[in-house]
Amino acid sequence: MQNDSFLYKFYYQWWKNIDKSIFFLITLLFAIGLFFSLVSTSLIASDKLDTNSYFFFFKHLIYICIGIFIIFVFSSISTDQLFKYSIILFFVSLTSLFLVPIIGAEVKGSKRWIDLFFLPRFQPIEILKPFLIIILATILCNKNISNLYFKYLISIFIVSIVSLLLIIQPDIGQTLLVIFSWAILIFTSGINIFFLLGFSLFALSFLIYLIIYIPRFDYIQSRILSFFDRDAGTHNFQSEKAIESITSGGFFGKGIGEGVLKNRVPEAHTDYIISVISEEFGVVAIILILLLFLVFIYMVFKKINFEKSEKIKLALIGCISLILMQATIHIGVNIRLFPTTGMTLPFLSYGGSSIVSVSILSGIILNLTKRKINY
Repeated sequence: MQNDSFLYKFYYQWWKNIDKSIFFLITLLFAIGLFFSLVSTSLIASDKLDTNSYFFFFKHLIYICIGIFIIFVFSSISTDQLFKYSIILFFVSLTSLFLVPIIGAEVKGSKRWIDLFFLPRFQPIEILKPFLIIILATILCNKNISNLYFKYLISIFIVSIVSLLLIIQPDIGQTLLVIFSWAILIFTSGINIFFLLGFSLFALSFLIYLIIYIPRFDYIQSRILSFFDRDAGTHNFQSEKAIESITSGGFFGKGIGEGVLKNRVPEAHTDYIISVISEEFGVVAIILILLLFLVFIYMVFKKINFEKSEKIKLALIGCISLILMQATIHIGVNIRLFPTTGMTLPFLSYGGSSIVSVSILSGIILNLTKRKINY
């Protein structure tokens, strides 16, 4: 007999249908981030800002609770509703990104956040990224548009608008993340490789021009020069302290609360969290975290292999690629493989916008990988 109670809907329409292994990994990654926040990173941030020792931990906990709710909402609706609402939310997020240069809050020389009295401060690009993946997948798989290159041109137009708005802030790290995500999607969709290489070369040339000739982007040029030549600038400070922290911890780490160099690492609870984890828990902790990310990616790609819808396949590839690239950039910066850029580690880093973003991505992944059961 059909039962319309909340428990029935929760159990049969959500819990029994979602991929529990993927949900478990998402929950585990959030729990690991919360654990490190409790024993290490939140304490560092609180000391630097002279607040209650567990102020950032409790805020982190609240963000994760909000994130779990977001995951439930996005994974419980139908797939058609997901694509429909995501397109609407994309344009809402894009509007907020347009507002950043006008009413955005400036932090450390960049306008990347909106800070309104009736809303908590948030970074619009973090909210926009998951919906950008959905709208690009929808365009590239639109059967009403027969000309494949016209689809590519529409996608280029959308990505160009988002990228230009990010360059204005300026936020080159997120700009590259958006362009790389787009490149992966159109490469997967079967684009002519020469078309992709041509556009990529044009985009790279444009960024190089901005960095070299536009004074607003001098700091990026300084970071790149510092990366190749330690005596060329002062932007090595963060990465050098991160490397010292990782080296100090060795393979097994110094133990909970025993880290010393972590207090000198800037943005220890966000952009450099992996170096703090390494000092107290060792390189082995980084390896285990990387393995969890790889298992997560493997499980999603295993689902993709059995998916018949090209649009769902493309959306899943875009979501998981976005998470993988962001994690790669974060770890790469921490171990000095890449120049310094502000990039959080998905699931683990502190930050409301970052946690909301990865929660939306997780909700989309759970929605598109859930099974259908007839009762």
